[in-house]
Amino acid sequence: MIPYLHLWHLNVPTFGLMLWLAAVAAAFVMDRGFKRASIDADALGMVAVAVVAGIVGAKLWHVIDTPAEFRDEGWRVLWDTAGFAWFGGLIFGIGALVFQGWWAKIGGLRTLDLAAPAAAIGYGIGRIGCFLSGDGCYGIPTNLPWGMSFPNGIEPTFVRVHPTPLYELGAGLLIGGWLWLRGNKPRATGWILGEYLVLSGLARFLVEFIRRNPKVLWGLSNAQLASAGTVVAGVVLICWAAARKASNPQGAAAAMEKTA
Repeated sequence: MIPYLHLWHLNVPTFGLMLWLAAVAAAFVMDRGFKRASIDADALGMVAVAVVAGIVGAKLWHVIDTPAEFRDEGWRVLWDTAGFAWFGGLIFGIGALVFQGWWAKIGGLRTLDLAAPAAAIGYGIGRIGCFLSGDGCYGIPTNLPWGMSFPNGIEPTFVRVHPTPLYELGAGLLIGGWLWLRGNKPRATGWILGEYLVLSGLARFLVEFIRRNPKVLWGLSNAQLASAGTVVAGVVLICWAAARKASNPQGAAAAMEKTA
């Protein structure tokens, strides 16, 4: 693995580099989504703010989720390049986008619909940083042909394990591509976001079965419990959007025409 790129006298962390690439890719996708919907707003700035908020949220959630690590390492755990929780990043990132969508008069929920493909693709690309740095996000031991060891990782392992960041990369790209295609046709506001929550939550729930995270309740990890809640929220949102569209089909169509 390559935790750092050594360029002259600089040691560039590959995790940070891939996080930057993920933000660039997400900004590009969201900007294209805004243009497709004829929305005149700063998609690049929105993504930048959401990424910063997501990083902060992911780190804080990880610290809350692993209090023993905080007791052992103290406040410096906040600056560690390893240890980011997907659910915390999701919550803080969504909050940042909702506020910016409201501020830009797009609507918070509409903004989240437009951001959903970008979020899925950006998340997948960001996982390459976990893979390259070997930060401990890999899975349990396996004898499968594609199992890998991470002897030079930030958290090294010398046995062959599931390269779960690569699984999540594939899932993120597939989900992002699906949502992008789905967003090409008029949908009730909130529908695309609901699909994103269901698909991303389901993907994380499944991959956790082969991750090293400890089980806390009913044989499930904290991430799985959070993912299950995400799936439920997504289903509720889709049902709400469908009911809202059915109760006011003409109004929903008019709203979509304004953003088409």
